[in-house]
Amino acid sequence: MLIVIDYGTGNLGSIANILKKAGIESNVSSDIDVIEKADRLILPGVGSFDNGMKQLEERGLIPVLNKKVLIDKTPILGICLGLQLMGKSSEEGTLSGLGWIDAQSIRFRFDGQIAHLKTPHMGWNILSYAKPHPIFTGLYDENRFYFVHSYYLVCKHSDSVMATTEYGFKFTCAAMNENILGVQFHPEKSHKFGMRLLKNFAEWEKT
Repeated sequence: MLIVIDYGTGNLGSIANILKKAGIESNVSSDIDVIEKADRLILPGVGSFDNGMKQLEERGLIPVLNKKVLIDKTPILGICLGLQLMGKSSEEGTLSGLGWIDAQSIRFRFDGQIAHLKTPHMGWNILSYAKPHPIFTGLYDENRFYFVHSYYLVCKHSDSVMATTEYGFKFTCAAMNENILGVQFHPEKSHKFGMRLLKNFAEWEKT
């Protein structure tokens, strides 16, 4: 069963709806016992970094997530803030992240010829793929994903980068570490492209 983690933040209804539309059986839950039994997980998220980490901690979810992700190697997909929480830290806050990906989130800063660009970055972008991955099956020739964010992930190791896009400059918008996947964009707002990516994740079997 795919479980969408409810920790008080995220577009839970939108994610549940697109999963249902894609024919993917899922539940939204904050119950530790339910999460423990999941065969794959989605960590959504909107809002600030520190609030996201506080919500996970207050609900007692960090230990079970660490066990599922780091020991059991359960596939997990982070979405937007969910991806950023997978890193070690963020300029947006002072708390440590989950540390599953060796990365930090930093704020967009624009000067010179791109000083006119605003934050948050909001709109549709095309992805450039740094490496092939089953999660992108059927999306290499045509893709368009919806973004809303003011911070982006900077990975310490290039092997962690799955895809990039551009807003003033090239930045990482999809990252990975073994069974851990994360995307900065919102699949639940990305119509057929997001539906295909979520279906790919639901069917992905890590070897």
